[in-house]
Amino acid sequence: MSLFDRYRDRLPGRKSKEELSKHYEEVEKAGLEKGDFLAMVIAAFITFFPVLIVAMVIFFGLMWLLFIR
Repeated sequence: MSLFDRYRDRLPGRKSKEELSKHYEEVEKAGLEKGDFLAMVIAAFITFFPVLIVAMVIFFGLMWLLFIR
């Protein structure tokens, strides 16, 4: 059994509705710990902020080239 087969077995497509509902119940029981939400916000900021800055620089650079210059 290859690595991809093992990952594919974990996908929801091969699970029955009962298995999926049991899995989702277990995930809900686990919940978040005290600092998890803050960690997720910081991770999202670190992930999306550089992409947004690059997009804004490109957008404003095009605006400057087309209209102001």
